[in-house]
Amino acid sequence: MAVDHYENFPVASLLLPARLRPAVRDLYAFARGADDIADEGDAPAPARLERLEAWRAAVRDLGAGRPIRAPLSDGDRAIFARLGDTAVRHRLPVQPLLDLLSAFIQDLSVTRYADEPALLDYCRRSANPVGRLMLHLFGRTDPADLAQSDALCTGLQRVNFCQDVALDQAKGRCYIPLDCLERHGLDPAALDARCADAAAPPSDTWRDAVREQAAQARRALLAGSPLAWRLPGRIGLELRLVVHGGLRVLEKLAAGGYDPWRNRPILGRADAFLLCWRAFCTPRPRAASPHGSSESVER
Repeated sequence: MAVDHYENFPVASLLLPARLRPAVRDLYAFARGADDIADEGDAPAPARLERLEAWRAAVRDLGAGRPIRAPLSDGDRAIFARLGDTAVRHRLPVQPLLDLLSAFIQDLSVTRYADEPALLDYCRRSANPVGRLMLHLFGRTDPADLAQSDALCTGLQRVNFCQDVALDQAKGRCYIPLDCLERHGLDPAALDARCADAAAPPSDTWRDAVREQAAQARRALLAGSPLAWRLPGRIGLELRLVVHGGLRVLEKLAAGGYDPWRNRPILGRADAFLLCWRAFCTPRPRAASPHGSSESVER
């Protein structure tokens, strides 16, 4: 399931059991729709906020088992009709949906993150709910599974932050924490200058800042990766492809000199064969802390 900054999530692929594909599509429609309210079009921020607040009220109505009373457009109401059926059928919790909405609402007013804890809190609400909802669909909700899912989702989110530095800056946003910039001698005011001169080679200090963020993304991916080998069947295979997809983007980022402004790393058709080979042939990794060292799953 893909949501804005982590488009490397597959959307109801053929690897998923057929019985779950409609549910994944319904969840994606909700997340994609809410994200588009926050990011797309030319509506003013107050109108976006009003619509997202209506969505939040509608989710709360679903969670309380009552008819939706929030003011919704016909299109929005159709999304919630399908979402409500899916939530009841699969007994999904509504808190992850509320967490996603809180992140999208935050996007309307927050464009910079002071430090690592602030960025991780955003990932907790903007990325981790996706994995938790997927685990609920598969009935895998023990604490170890949820914790490693959170690490994977945060890692994938951070991969996309590194991948999309230039795109985010064009929107007036930056997901490199300000204290990271300061560690590398970069003034936050340099963000706008870097965006305005994106065609120029970045300085070594910019490359070092991106390299640091890429290392954090990789650590999180590896910390959560045992889940992809522990889950059985097609869902495990799909998750291994996702893990290796994120790691492959980071490989390309490194090969491009940590310069996402001129060398934005993307996955192409040729990468699909490599990812399949790695998903089938890479041995199961050891568990690791998202903040410590871990064994690479790349071979």
